[in-house]
Amino acid sequence: MKKRIVLLLALVMIISAVATGCGESKPTINVYNWGDYIDPDVLDMFEEEFGVKVVYDTYATNEDLYVKLKQGGSSYDVIFPSDYMIERMIREELLSEIDLSKIDQISKVDETFLNLDYDPENKYSVPYMWGTVGIIYNKEMVSRPLTKWSDLWDPEFSGDIIMLNSQRDTIAVALKKLGYSLNTRNITELEAARDELIAQKSLVYAYLGDEVKDVIVGEEAAIAVVWSGDAVAMIRENPNLEYVMPEEGTNLWFDAMVIPNNAKNKEDAQKFINFMTRPDIAALNADYIGYSSPIPEAVEMLPDEIKNSLVGYPTDDMLENTEIFKDPQDILSEYDRIWTEITSAQ
Repeated sequence: MKKRIVLLLALVMIISAVATGCGESKPTINVYNWGDYIDPDVLDMFEEEFGVKVVYDTYATNEDLYVKLKQGGSSYDVIFPSDYMIERMIREELLSEIDLSKIDQISKVDETFLNLDYDPENKYSVPYMWGTVGIIYNKEMVSRPLTKWSDLWDPEFSGDIIMLNSQRDTIAVALKKLGYSLNTRNITELEAARDELIAQKSLVYAYLGDEVKDVIVGEEAAIAVVWSGDAVAMIRENPNLEYVMPEEGTNLWFDAMVIPNNAKNKEDAQKFINFMTRPDIAALNADYIGYSSPIPEAVEMLPDEIKNSLVGYPTDDMLENTEIFKDPQDILSEYDRIWTEITSAQ
């Protein structure tokens, strides 16, 4: 009987210990980011340092992110939208103010990237990466250097051209080709850009997102519209590639970290943002993904071939003919209509 009691007590203790262990769950943050836009080791480092589990999901475009947030049903603690989308989300009260007293690493960010028009006092956002949009091409697969957006309409390159599967970026390419502002609200100009893109479709290999990197590096196609950070990563893998910011002008963009207003763990979200802004962590991310860091100390930690690259870190002179996207708040339905007409055209 005594043995049975001892065994029973031992069993109760084991069950109790297991139950207690199961009840000790880590706090969690849900992070929603662009595809291929972080060093995976950084997530493990954050979890280990802060004891906070990161649930990580990805999206392909700003518009995908926006629709997901507007539809509800998903609660994210940190997201990474671009400038014009942050502007829209602030206007629609979709974001929480960030307590900058808890983001001490923001002092490491170059002032050039602070207090920009989309968030004048950085109440809602902390800079993450920046860059340009341009053309990457394989010097061994094309007959001449490419310098203009209009080169993407040359029948000589039929079947070798990849366009971005991104509403705002691709319409902007056609607008700049035509000499218009990428922030135009003129419907006639937008429809002219639509007509240009529809006329170009027979020359296009595909409209792609992150997949463009493998296709171009693997030389399945010769030319693509890409973000500069992807160009850095692609050139690193295939030295036959060249990146150019077209003569007609292009987009200068900024991505930042923000907290949605329905976030469930804002405290740890701010810890994550601060962690990501630390120069050593920012350098790991910039090195891994190829995109440009707004943190000078992080840039100095990068390999020479990256920090000295004019693709990732162009001079001020090179950026003179660029525009930053504004939120087309009053004509969103027109953008959607035009994009649908482009994508559905045969």
